[in-house]
Amino acid sequence: VSHPDSGVHPGTADRINADDKYLLKLYGQPNIYFTHGEGCYLFDQENRKYLDLNAGIAVNALGHNNPDVLNAINHQAKKIIHLSNLYRNENAGPLAKLLVEGVGKTGKFEADGTKVFFCNSGTEANEASFKFAKKWGKHSAKLRGTDPSEKYEIVSFGNAFHGRTIGALSATPNIKYQGPFSPLVPGFLNCPYNDILKATEIISEKTCAVIMEPVQGEGGIHIATNEFLEFIRKRCDEVGALLIFDEIQSGLGRTGKLFSYQHHPWVTPDIATIAKPLANGIPIGAVIVSPHVAEIIKPGDHGTTFGGSPFATHVGKVVLEKISNPEFLESVTEKGHYAKTQLKRLVAKDKRFAEIVTEVRGSGLIIALQIKEGVDPVKFVDLARERGVLVITASCNTIRLVPPLIITKEQIDHVVNIFEDVLETLTS
Repeated sequence: VSHPDSGVHPGTADRINADDKYLLKLYGQPNIYFTHGEGCYLFDQENRKYLDLNAGIAVNALGHNNPDVLNAINHQAKKIIHLSNLYRNENAGPLAKLLVEGVGKTGKFEADGTKVFFCNSGTEANEASFKFAKKWGKHSAKLRGTDPSEKYEIVSFGNAFHGRTIGALSATPNIKYQGPFSPLVPGFLNCPYNDILKATEIISEKTCAVIMEPVQGEGGIHIATNEFLEFIRKRCDEVGALLIFDEIQSGLGRTGKLFSYQHHPWVTPDIATIAKPLANGIPIGAVIVSPHVAEIIKPGDHGTTFGGSPFATHVGKVVLEKISNPEFLESVTEKGHYAKTQLKRLVAKDKRFAEIVTEVRGSGLIIALQIKEGVDPVKFVDLARERGVLVITASCNTIRLVPPLIITKEQIDHVVNIFEDVLETLTS
């Protein structure tokens, strides 16, 4: 054990007690203060180095203290940080252009007129998409000769996570998150993931939108099948509903494609929501809206004070230019394949390990270790942290690996060695 929790800085306990007098207790956190980062590493008050496989929950795609990001921050901070949307700024348009070019001229985005709305987070992006979908529902119903007041339902899927604000929470079917805050927003329905028969029943003429993650993150790294994606797209078209792809965790290079749905090029959404890595830690979210939806959204339909600021969009443009580079995306694919291969070899190395980790799955550099029911994955997290590797859990009893996309094969090898020690400890 190289980084024991008992070896924290002498002043840590006093600082925790002082901070806890004022900070609302919403998170379970280890008794460590991280003071700085470099690349894929974080450093605590004792200057102990940790290999960070969390990346701020899939946010710090370019790692910590990235020089290009720092230069972008310094450059823009000296000019102007905030204007509000009362006025135009010179940075929002160029970032929007890059995002529109990123979805490409295909499928629902084939025609001219794809637009972008900027906000500050993933949950805000999803909330905006729901508002746009509700307005679309009325428009679609009129075109179909049905009652506009009846086309308001939004369908999400089992193990989904779309955010913690009340609308996004209504689309997140987990009693742990929803339970204390009921009743939630009416009109949200839930369907099992990858279940075509159930989806056929639930997606109806009352549906204005279906929201789904092509790769579920918080839900345990589950991937939609080709057949399911094709069916959902077809079913949405049949009933005049929008398909919203939540790409907040799986998008922007995480799977080796700019957007995870691009692994299935014959399926495109009507709306895509993004956030986490777009500015490498500077808060920003975005909604990419296809032309037929954009044309019904009018001034005053939605708004934001901070979204699309000159500061966030300038940093976002610098980050997106790096992530969208084809060579960068190919490196993510290659390292993701390497990581999964090495992890599977580790699990196969000892039958005791296979009794703890029952599956390794994922896409690119969003990877899950499925932990056997009855084994607490938090114990795995704690043992890894005390050996200098930071990981997090996800639903369905999984360990989630979402490292900076700049992680190296040598660092992956180090992770596998640490995980071997963790598994030895768990099985001893």
